[in-house]
Amino acid sequence: MSGEISRPDALVGAAVSGLAAPGLTPPAYAQSTGIMATAIEADYRRDPTRWGSADMAAQFPGFKHLDMRTSGAVIRLRHGGSGPPLLLVHGNPVNHTCWYKVAARLAEQHHVILPDLRGYGDSSLPEPGPNNINFSFREMARDLVEVMEQLGYQRFMIAGHDRGGRTTHRLCIDQPKRIIKACIMDVIPNYHVWTNITKNWVIGTWHWGFMAQPEPFPERLISAVPAEYFLKSRMEIRGGTGIGFLTDTAINEYVRCYTLKTITGSCRDYRATATCDFEMDTADRDKKIDVPLLLLWGARGQPSERAKEFLDVWRRYASNIVAHEAIDCGHYIQEEVPDKVIGHFTSFFKA
Repeated sequence: MSGEISRPDALVGAAVSGLAAPGLTPPAYAQSTGIMATAIEADYRRDPTRWGSADMAAQFPGFKHLDMRTSGAVIRLRHGGSGPPLLLVHGNPVNHTCWYKVAARLAEQHHVILPDLRGYGDSSLPEPGPNNINFSFREMARDLVEVMEQLGYQRFMIAGHDRGGRTTHRLCIDQPKRIIKACIMDVIPNYHVWTNITKNWVIGTWHWGFMAQPEPFPERLISAVPAEYFLKSRMEIRGGTGIGFLTDTAINEYVRCYTLKTITGSCRDYRATATCDFEMDTADRDKKIDVPLLLLWGARGQPSERAKEFLDVWRRYASNIVAHEAIDCGHYIQEEVPDKVIGHFTSFFKA
């Protein structure tokens, strides 16, 4: 099936001049060779299938929207604002636009960077590689490091939700010197997940096993229904509190991006989690991350026993938990209770 899935349209090179945003290191940014294309306001109306809608772009005032090449993928991202660098990483089944309710306000104090993980959103779809290695959290984390380097940052702050939280955890293990502070949202470590399976977890997180099945079985089943139906159903089941907090603009953007390419990328992500990621996590099961850590989780977004043990579990994997809260919400925290997230981020990530 991988032969039937094309990469995104070939991206033409674009001049780097004029792309610099406040808070960047201009020489490093200006000399970057990874920037391939950037969108201007007219592109959202002229080519909404590639860059998304003008309505969504309006949720990110002052942000630049561009494609950037890493050593293993082409990463779609938005970035804007001024101040210390803050990288925000999305989860499944969405993309970087899930931060639309918080990004603009955070950009008042930070240079905010919002990437699509490889295979997700409008980022490219690499081949899976042996044992799904190209969709491991280690490779996703490598993309993030290379993006930040091209923007002029050797060290940065990061917050990751869902799959982005797992990528953040792996980055803190592999390259802790890159991270100033980290926030992990509504996930517990992969090793604990796989080695503490319960009936309630299997029922509540059925997609872990389903999406990890051999290609192209889950891809074909997911593609057999309209993207909007699958996304709404998936998010409602996983979220725990319904999806009334989602805006039509957000739903339309998630649907636009949920193509066969993204379905395949997300399934490859889950296959990696059950194979090469688990091997890495088993090898590193005794390593505690020691970067300053903020933990946020939805009290109604996890299976009940997992929500109760969330903090205790993380204390086995992290030695510097600075702040934490079980928020009265579901899984999609930044969209359901954005003011809570902004409050935590403003306090925790302050210079």
